[in-house]
Amino acid sequence: MLHFLLKEEKFFVMLMSNVIIGFFLIGSVSVAEAQNKKLVQTVSNVDLGRYKGLWYEIAKIPNRFQRKCARGTTAQYALRDDGKIDVINQCYTQEGKIIEAKGIARVVDSESNAKLKVSFVKILGLSLFWGDYWIIGLGDDYEYAIVGTPNRKYGWILSRTPALSQEKLEKIFELLQEQGYNPEDFIMTSQSADMN
Repeated sequence: MLHFLLKEEKFFVMLMSNVIIGFFLIGSVSVAEAQNKKLVQTVSNVDLGRYKGLWYEIAKIPNRFQRKCARGTTAQYALRDDGKIDVINQCYTQEGKIIEAKGIARVVDSESNAKLKVSFVKILGLSLFWGDYWIIGLGDDYEYAIVGTPNRKYGWILSRTPALSQEKLEKIFELLQEQGYNPEDFIMTSQSADMN
């Protein structure tokens, strides 16, 4: 009987040790998740008059709707009289064919103009399936922009020129990391005229 009780006690001690370790691991994961769950912050203000125009994609988090884009990705924004923004995204396929997607954007935070919704689906005159477009970084002279989403699933680095200096890229990747993004998730976009 004593032998049985000792086995039971060892089992109980082992079980409790595993439970404590389990709670510790869950707590560690929860703290890491809480840090990553910090809300993505937009810039305090965007002058849409300065933001409009042509932007070159420097890097992006790969996504399904750009899977055929091989190089030369750009975005063109034009302000409309009704306060919305016309969007034209273009890129080149591996074969050199141009793909174009036309959409519309609307500001959802008029205090900052940094939170927008974008739709590329129009049925019977109605724009559907609006996606988040948050401006989370912006160069002092609007020479670059960092666009993200609250869930960090999507992200883009845009520039007024086809390339950015290494110094600016490092600054951008630092900001992305501060915003809870993993800079390694981004792939660079070729703006080269040919694929060779």
